[in-house]
Parts: sequence; structure tokens; C-alpha cells
Amino acid sequence: MNKTSKQSPYRIHRFSGLLFVVLGLLLVATILFSICLGRYPLTVTDLLTYIFTGKNTDPLLPTVLINVRLPRIIGAILVGGALSISGAAYQGLFRNPMVSPDILGVSSGAGFGASIGILMSFTVLGIQAMAFIFGVGAVFLALSVSKAIGKNHDKILMLVLSGMVTAAIFNALVSLTKYIADTDSKLPDITFWLMGTLSRITVAELQIVVPVVLIGIIPILLLGWRLNVLSFGDEEAKALGVNTGRLRFIIICCASLITASVVCIVGLIGWIGLIIPHFARFLVGPNHKVLLPASFLSGSIFILWVDNVARSATTLEIPIGILISLIGAPLFLLFLRKSSKKTW
Repeated sequence: MNKTSKQSPYRIHRFSGLLFVVLGLLLVATILFSICLGRYPLTVTDLLTYIFTGKNTDPLLPTVLINVRLPRIIGAILVGGALSISGAAYQGLFRNPMVSPDILGVSSGAGFGASIGILMSFTVLGIQAMAFIFGVGAVFLALSVSKAIGKNHDKILMLVLSGMVTAAIFNALVSLTKYIADTDSKLPDITFWLMGTLSRITVAELQIVVPVVLIGIIPILLLGWRLNVLSFGDEEAKALGVNTGRLRFIIICCASLITASVVCIVGLIGWIGLIIPHFARFLVGPNHKVLLPASFLSGSIFILWVDNVARSATTLEIPIGILISLIGAPLFLLFLRKSSKKTW
């Protein structure tokens, strides 16, 4: 009996390590497949030859690879991983599997900011800046409202309710913006942005967004063990030396930062931060030290495959936000059924 209990942690650790190797290899294979897939086909042989030797038999290969395929693929990895790890962090923080990255209104705020930018004919960079500013601003508005009205109530409940109210307000403002927008030019642009797409990502945007996302992701990964402690409840966490108030503030700021950063370049993409943590938890369990990186890898792989379908299924590219919603809702019900008896 004792021998089994001693071997169990080792087996779990070995299984997690093997799983990460599998996910890593699957991500690499998906990246290679995604690079080769497209209107202008590339072969794996030509691609690997160019990467390792710098020689290319196809003169258009460098242009297609560097300017078209790689920015989109890196963006997909960034978006899928960031939204997934943000969702896993929020679910652990609030101890609720129904929580997603936009729980505090960040996506709604970003949508309104982008709508205003499009309505005022800002540049692409200006639209993204507006989306980021309003996305982060919506979170701080929710935090301020929660602090103002939640003195004599449960803090977590008040925070979630404040986020819902904030999201509702910004959704109404988005609808108002669409109502007053010019139907021939501005309205289609706003609608298309709100659908979400990876087709507009550029190298210049990635150079700005990648460092910001890393700044948000690294603290979340380092605080994974504290999220495990928080799952026992606030009193137990405080007894173990965890400052729950400071932990919540850091996680909320970091998760909101990375969510707003990716939303501002791709538009509104839902379900990723809700369903991928469920899938990762099904694979590795509730330990956030392995759940968070597993969520990042799983989300990156998932959104890459969905994007492959979005840009190749029909002659006209399908907005990825629509596809993810069609796939995400049934998957979420499936994961809930599979994991309904698990402890969160």
C-alpha cells in the first residue's frame, strides 16, 4: 500500500511530462501543416530546406512564409494560448468552471473601443489602441464598482456581478455604435471586426503584442501553485501564508492584460478561454502548475486547426469567431458531461 502511494506522484509526473512532449510534437506538426496549407501550396521538403540551408527552389517561398503564413500562425498560437491560460487562471481564481476571460467585461470594452475607432476612421494601429484601452478600462471599471458596492457582501460574487453589468453596458454601447454607423462602409467594418479574424495580423503588430502577452503570462505561470492553495478557500489560503487579495489583483491584471492584447489585434473570439481549460483539466487534472501550460499548448493547437478550416474550407474565408462558436458550444457541453463529477 505504501509502495503504491510512493510511486503514484512519480507516475503522475512522468505522465504529465510525456503528455507535454506529445502536445509539443503535435503543435510542431500542426505548425508545419499550417505553413504548407493555403492558396499558394508549399511542400515540407522545400520548407525545411529553406529553414536549414537558406536555399529555395521557389522564389516566392520567402515572401509567402515570412509575410503571410508565419505572422498568422504565430498570431494563432499567441491568441489561442493567451485566451486559454487566461481562462484557466480565472477559473482557478474564482473556483468556478463557468468563468471565462471576458467575465470582467474586457472583450465587450475592447469591442466598443474598436467600434469607436472604426467609426472615427482611425488607422489600424489607432483602432487596436482604442480596443486595448477600453478593454483594460472595462476591467478597472468592474473592479471599482465591485469595491464600491461590495463592502458588506461576498467579494467574488460582487466582482463577477460587476463584470456582468460592465459587459452589458459596453455591449449596449457597441449596439448604439452600430446603429449610428454608416451602413455602406462603417457598419460592415465594425461587424467584420466583431466576428474575429486572424487574416489582418502583421509582423509589426506581433512585435508589440508578444512582449505584452509574455509580461502577463509569466506571472500567472509562476503563481500556479498559489492558485492551487486558493482552491481550498480564502481562510485556508491565508493560514498557509497566501495574500489572497494581492493574488487576485495580480491574476486579474495579468489575465485582463493578455486578453485585451490579443483581442485588440484579432477582434472578438469567444469560447477558447472557456472550453480549452476544461479539456486541459480533463488531461492533466486540476493542478495549476501543469494545467496552465497544458491549456496554453492545447489552445494554440486548437485555434490553429480551426483557422486552417476557416481559410481553406471555402473560397471565401470564414471569420474564425463564427467557427469557434459553432464548435465550442457542443464541445463545452461534452466536457461538462465528462467532468461533471470532478472537483474544481
